Amino acid sequence: MAESEASSYPPIEPTNFDLIIVGTGLPESILAAAASAVGKAVLHLDPNSFYGSHFATLSLTDLTSHLNSHSLPAPPPPPPSTSGSGDSDYAVVDLVQDPLYSDIEIEWHGSEDETSKMREDSRKFNIDLGGPRALFCADSCIDLLLKSGAAQYLEFKGVDASLVYEPNGGGLANVPDSRGAIFRDKNLSLKEKNQLMRFFKLVQQHLGGGGDQSDSGGEGQKISEEDLDSSFVSFLDKMRLPPKIKSILLYAIAMLDFDQDDSKVCKDFLKTKDSIDRLALYSSSVGRFPNAPGALIYPIYGEGELPQAFCRRAAVKGCIYVLRMAVTSLLMDKVTGCYKGVRLVSGQDLYSHQLILDPSFVIPSLLSSSLADFPREKIQLLSQRELKGMVARGICITRSSIKPDLLNCSVVYPPRSLYPEQVMSVRALQIGSNLAVCPAGTFILYFSTVCNDADEGKKLLKAAMNALLKPPVSVNSGSIPVVQSDNEDVQPIVLWNAFYIQKVFKGKFDSLTSAPTPDGNLNYADILDATEKLFSQMYPDQAFFPKTESPEDTMDENGVIMES
Repeated sequence: MAESEASSYPPIEPTNFDLIIVGTGLPESILAAAASAVGKAVLHLDPNSFYGSHFATLSLTDLTSHLNSHSLPAPPPPPPSTSGSGDSDYAVVDLVQDPLYSDIEIEWHGSEDETSKMREDSRKFNIDLGGPRALFCADSCIDLLLKSGAAQYLEFKGVDASLVYEPNGGGLANVPDSRGAIFRDKNLSLKEKNQLMRFFKLVQQHLGGGGDQSDSGGEGQKISEEDLDSSFVSFLDKMRLPPKIKSILLYAIAMLDFDQDDSKVCKDFLKTKDSIDRLALYSSSVGRFPNAPGALIYPIYGEGELPQAFCRRAAVKGCIYVLRMAVTSLLMDKVTGCYKGVRLVSGQDLYSHQLILDPSFVIPSLLSSSLADFPREKIQLLSQRELKGMVARGICITRSSIKPDLLNCSVVYPPRSLYPEQVMSVRALQIGSNLAVCPAGTFILYFSTVCNDADEGKKLLKAAMNALLKPPVSVNSGSIPVVQSDNEDVQPIVLWNAFYIQKVFKGKFDSLTSAPTPDGNLNYADILDATEKLFSQMYPDQAFFPKTESPEDTMDENGVIMES
């Protein structure tokens, strides 16, 4: 934002707050709502003209601009403003934005008329920046929406089906996620159906708490402590489940990222006890809401509606919002090195007890010569961020569905389903026009996978795209494996696609708290856990969205609005 535009804003009043938050991503917005709910004076700023930050939903044009602008090297910090308080007790430490995105490819593939029409209809597309993302009907995000009262600002629609991609060009098969779905599944043999039913029965008996512990997994018995503490994949092997059933349980239901059969590459061997919790989440999600046919739901208008809902709750509780307002500097005590406040691009100085920063903001390694006496160890500590990994993301706009009878569906590509060297699973989510995210006759298809580097991530995503869609000539290069599908003649045509790599940073608590970035998961569970942990560290004596007697502040399960 230009400084002249910022200076046209009237000064923000008051100038002292309990908490200043920079960035309106989902974690920051939840923290704003939670802090406001316990009576804290909160100022919530965002340099963007929209809510959501890295969790935003954007038009086609805005998405392209945002990705390009947030992949460039950070510009040099602006010159120090002279319109601040001038308090000599404070050192002014510049902030810069470190790009979260890299290796961006954006391509148009439709005819000249189609491309022109899509550019014309740019505002009719609502595209998630951090997709694919959906909510399990029984997960912690739904509970938080109800508890906080943010659910009243949202509408959801059920995802029609959960699918798994079968290897060797086998195409898409339904995830057998209920007793009825198992017996209706034509892709499972009678033996496989019985094996899966027996396994689910054992899990239900274990969760029910009845019976004695046993290694045999027999009638009325629980899973032994030894098995619970072992890796899930070894427990499935012990149960003698065939590879096909194992793959469905590991990657389509438990949602694991890495090949669990390859100890050299697997970074997240999940224990059986944790996997059972994931199976229970999936199972309890199926059928929770009458209009949701499967385990997943998705917000109408896109995932960017979630942070906006929490911002609305925060505003109701007194939080002040200012968009298009960048923070250029931190005000630090010269002696102690402790945080005191921020300087805005308008030149105004504001003060708070605590600060939460968008994870893309960093302190440059080279400080101004005027800060020669500032505690260097404090700057090093404040500059530290924990890089958790990288996620490769892809977005395609198509003119037809990947399955003719489905508008919205999720897809999992297990390891080795696309090519023998594939060691990470790929997740995909197709959203149609009935969720108000694209014009009628078009679909948005999101892909993601965790990766070690950009080449690996893009190779996986493009192979996943080629397996379901008619690949554009520019994407189908010799280095990208092409999986022949049985229904190639009806594969959707790609009109537009984008691929990019996103850094994943963990949240950090300090005098300068940093919020977590979007991760590689399909749901928000880990992000919400990290956010609640940050709140408890900031305010250890305060409840995270305390219970209230006011009926509009909390809602029961019926408060989730589901469109039929």
